[in-house]
Amino acid sequence: MIALWAVLGIGLTILGQVFVFRATQPGNDGFLPASYDSAAALRIAEENFGARPDSDPLTVLVARTDGAALGAADERGIEEVSARLAGREIVMPRSEDDPPFVQDHSQVPRIAPGMTAPDRTFRLLSVELKGNPQDPGVQSTYKEFRDQARTAFREAGLRTGFTGGLAATVDTADAEKTRSTVVGSLVMGLIVLLHVLVFRSALAALLPLVAMAVIGGAAAGAVIMAAMATGIRLAPSTPGLINVVLMGIGIDYFLFLLFRFREHLRRHPGQSGREAAAQVAGRVGTAITSAALTIVAAFATLGIASFGQFRVLGPAIAVSVLVMLFGSLTLMPALLAVTGRRMFWPSKSLERAPREGVAGRLGALTARRPVALVLASLALLGALTAGLAGLRMDYGQSGADAERTAAARTAAEISRALPAGVSDPTSVFVAATDGAPLGAARVAALAGELARVPGVGRVAPTVVSENGRAARIDLLLTAGSGEQKARDLVSGPVRETVRAHLPAGTEAHVGGTASVFADIAVAVDEDLKVIFPVAAVLIAVILLVLLRSLLAPVVLMLAVGLGFAATLGASALVFQHGLGRPGVDFTLPLVLFLFVVALGTDYNILVGDRIREEMERPGTARAAVARAVRHTAPAVATAGLVLAASFGSLAVSPHPGTQQTGFATAVGILLSAFVLSIVLVPALAALLGRSLWWPLRPRVRGGEQPAVRPGAERVPVG
Repeated sequence: MIALWAVLGIGLTILGQVFVFRATQPGNDGFLPASYDSAAALRIAEENFGARPDSDPLTVLVARTDGAALGAADERGIEEVSARLAGREIVMPRSEDDPPFVQDHSQVPRIAPGMTAPDRTFRLLSVELKGNPQDPGVQSTYKEFRDQARTAFREAGLRTGFTGGLAATVDTADAEKTRSTVVGSLVMGLIVLLHVLVFRSALAALLPLVAMAVIGGAAAGAVIMAAMATGIRLAPSTPGLINVVLMGIGIDYFLFLLFRFREHLRRHPGQSGREAAAQVAGRVGTAITSAALTIVAAFATLGIASFGQFRVLGPAIAVSVLVMLFGSLTLMPALLAVTGRRMFWPSKSLERAPREGVAGRLGALTARRPVALVLASLALLGALTAGLAGLRMDYGQSGADAERTAAARTAAEISRALPAGVSDPTSVFVAATDGAPLGAARVAALAGELARVPGVGRVAPTVVSENGRAARIDLLLTAGSGEQKARDLVSGPVRETVRAHLPAGTEAHVGGTASVFADIAVAVDEDLKVIFPVAAVLIAVILLVLLRSLLAPVVLMLAVGLGFAATLGASALVFQHGLGRPGVDFTLPLVLFLFVVALGTDYNILVGDRIREEMERPGTARAAVARAVRHTAPAVATAGLVLAASFGSLAVSPHPGTQQTGFATAVGILLSAFVLSIVLVPALAALLGRSLWWPLRPRVRGGEQPAVRPGAERVPVG
């Protein structure tokens, strides 16, 4: 089994790395349904203007090095250099570190003249490269073009600046490279340190990470190859999210197995590692399967979303979680069987009975004071939930450290002389529906009305397609395309003006970045209204079947629902009310619902399953809860800390959306682990007793008693 996973993991990891950027779709406009205005605009652009889905537009600023106004000689120099660059192929740089089958992104750039500043201090050039901007090969090709352009214009006595989507992506990636490496190393070191402190064993600290790398690589590779085979395009963020999800839940599942394996070996000192691994896998496998299926159900509901990025993300993560589940039930037990008691070397913990510790004292407190713990938990969750008052969604795309990149500084220089939207215009596409030619005169009245819309800084000359069936009117907005003001302007006055002054016999649609995100806002709002209840029902049904109880699923769902509300409220308190952000990132409610609810249910299932198991032993229900907390709290706490550290590393990103995702997910996981699963759910179980499992209450059976210290079960139950 280990050899099989090694082959699958290495093979699929390599294939995934090779084809990942061919399976992903750049941009967000291609994920919108055709019924949305920006998607219809994209269709006209592709059919009539040769627009390409993989187009990477750039804006190049050219100015004199002394800051003086451009003269006639400078203008001729710009035209000559532009012509040379437009006729020269940019060869993608190669290195010995390139993976096999790497795609060649060598290409000839498209270069067109742009606007000149009113004071003639600079001139703009519109450049178009093609490819996925996240692909290192595309980024290398852009850097090669940038270097050649800088050299050529420098020889003509001119300086250059580069801005636009691809330039901003490359500059941000270069700026974050060192920080990402340092943070990643610190998080990995923290995870290893936590394992060492808990198990006192190097093997138990490192082996889970190796297993996760193998299974995670296989899962991500399987998703990418499936996307290639079916022609489905993934969002650029999907592979990264898959890795984060699998690392988190995989370590969780391995920790559940490790803690139970150690407990089993303590109870059966003469049993072999293979026998122990088989029994532990059979017992814990049920809880792991239940937990994994809830995550699969939660993410699978994204398949009904109208926004294509969600619709593709959900099934992709659901498939990868199923691969992780298969690995958790096969590779992990195989590793435990092979290592046996050596897994915990050099620790001597297997040779002595464990001390009661914090978990034991917490279990005893839960049995004695369940009402107090329930009230304290509800007070904390309620206080955080209060942050939902006045909650707003933020669709901004700018980074907190954006002004530090060269691309952002170039954009700022341009915006001081021209409208902010000059490097990323909003385009109105008009297409003839009556078969008559469509010239600039036919849309002149519409262009004039658009120029009078407040917030439209300038209207560029109308461009007519070569086939004469469509026209493009570029609007240079006074607000940047990533700002809320631009989205409100496009979705409101601009579209209203287009509808009111549409030439007879034509159709018109508004495209561009601001229009795309305005439509995404609508699509996401509509999807969330459907996804939330459907996912909740599916998770509840799975819990109902697996827990064989009507009351227990209700308790668990209410707990994770409170955790979700408290986490979203805490995020609003910090970012919207505390830091003065426009709101929380528009993807945050969905991310929290899927991660916090699904992963929080993981912990609740583990604790609930152990409570049911302990209630099958002789003794009171509260004593059973005390034992369950004592045995499961260390595993849940360790898993929660590891997963929170993994997600928390995202909080240092300069991008507000990523910051919020990292912070909120880490907080949500900590609440799920330390408040819901370790305190609230056991306290409710202590109050409800065996009736929690109504109508199929656990049957008390005889047999082996748990190995606990003398007196550990003398818990007041009054």
